Amino acid sequence: MNKSATGKTASQAFTVYPILFAISLVHLLNDTMQSAIPALFPVLRDSLALTYGQIGWISFAMNITASVFQPLVGLYSDIRPRPYILPLGVCFTLAGVVMLAYAPAYSFILLAVACIGLGSSVFHPESSRVAYLAAGDRRGLAQSIFQVGGNIGTSLGPLMTALIFIPLGQRSVAWFALAAVAAILIQLFVARWYASLNIRPVPRAGTAKKAAAEKKSPLGKKQVGLAISVLVLLVFSKNVYSISISNFYAFFMMDHYGVGKSAAQWYVFAFLAAAAVGTFFGGPMADRYGRKNIIWLSILGAAPFSLLLPYANLFWSGVLVVLAGFIMSSSFSIIVVYAQELLPGKVGLVSGLFFGLSFGLGGLGSAVLGHFADQWGIQFIMQLSSYLPLLGLLTVLLPKDKALKAA
Repeated sequence: MNKSATGKTASQAFTVYPILFAISLVHLLNDTMQSAIPALFPVLRDSLALTYGQIGWISFAMNITASVFQPLVGLYSDIRPRPYILPLGVCFTLAGVVMLAYAPAYSFILLAVACIGLGSSVFHPESSRVAYLAAGDRRGLAQSIFQVGGNIGTSLGPLMTALIFIPLGQRSVAWFALAAVAAILIQLFVARWYASLNIRPVPRAGTAKKAAAEKKSPLGKKQVGLAISVLVLLVFSKNVYSISISNFYAFFMMDHYGVGKSAAQWYVFAFLAAAAVGTFFGGPMADRYGRKNIIWLSILGAAPFSLLLPYANLFWSGVLVVLAGFIMSSSFSIIVVYAQELLPGKVGLVSGLFFGLSFGLGGLGSAVLGHFADQWGIQFIMQLSSYLPLLGLLTVLLPKDKALKAA
């Protein structure tokens, strides 16, 4: 069955669950390997005497690499689909994991995490496209299945810190090479299914213009531009807040409450695990109640809990961090689907752009927050980042779901 590079036939209305679960599992393995980086921060701070600023730059190096390349990969694959780039991307992650395990100095760590970021730049936009192609008429659910694997993988980082990295040290990261090999094998299975769709490259000249015209958004350019700008700001609020918790909240717990290094990781795990659960519910709820409604609830709904978190006692910190993670996490998969419907026919570009923004803004936020923490202390960072969910008020500027039905 022949299709254009970005579309699928009307007959493919069913949801291909084996493929969705396969890419979700790879997402879990991929993000577990990525989460080894912030999970190592407490160990690296002590062994290499790193500052908060240097810790922020390690995160920045990985995220900015992924941010720059993801839209380029997505744009290229819109024109010329390359199914077997999926396992190739994980090979870069495998190389980065091995380098990270044996990196003797700060500069080598930067190189290793940049290599892991490059692997993510290939994995995320192409796997998101696979989720789109396998979604049938349940795009929100498909993106949530894909995303929940990644969120589960990310949530394992604090556990790895407490149970593996603190007792065993930096070299124990080498064991994650096994996860990379497993991910490569699964991606070969996914790539074979993707290749079986026989998706043709976008034709050039007049035929390409005609195809683009058929996929034109029902909204005007100014409306689409405003909506995309709002979605970018919402991604900014979500990801910078999430990075403030995943990278720096453990240090806040240790400094502010006197919690031990291992115990502090459980609070970060609680946030990330709640985020994984919230991601799973977000997509199906958006399919039923509307994209805009759930985006509104997800970002702004987390604000009361984030604002209270820096001032709560130890018990309520655990409760509030779980509620904030659960509510806020449901937004990203919906934002990606919403953007794909704003720009029909550009699945790869949209996926690459928003995953790239997610990594880039997270990395930039980590670097800036790390610098601020060195200057004004870790408590100031928690207080400053607590206001970010208030940007959810901008959701009011998004078009209603009905305006996208013709997309």
